[in-house]
Amino acid sequence: MADFITLAKINDIPDGKMKEFRLAGKVITVAGIDGEYLAFDGICTHEHCSLAGGFLDGFTLTCYCHGAQFDVTSGQVLGPPATEGLKTYETKVEGDELKIKL
Repeated sequence: MADFITLAKINDIPDGKMKEFRLAGKVITVAGIDGEYLAFDGICTHEHCSLAGGFLDGFTLTCYCHGAQFDVTSGQVLGPPATEGLKTYETKVEGDELKIKL
């Protein structure tokens, strides 16, 4: 069973913003939304653009390259041209640290 590992300080991820991390050979983006920290694969499944440069509206992420949309809570595709969803990762806060389970 995978353990949680420290990813960042929660102050590094402002509310309403996203930040990209590289961890264990993966690109992971974390969105800070209303005190929640949602982690998901950081590369768009359509044309492999970085999602950290996208636009966040509530829980909807729009990729800046071609407009694919994803639900950051589930990774589900909400709008084309992407057809494959994003892997999401469990997170938790301990003190001032954000931890993630890969």
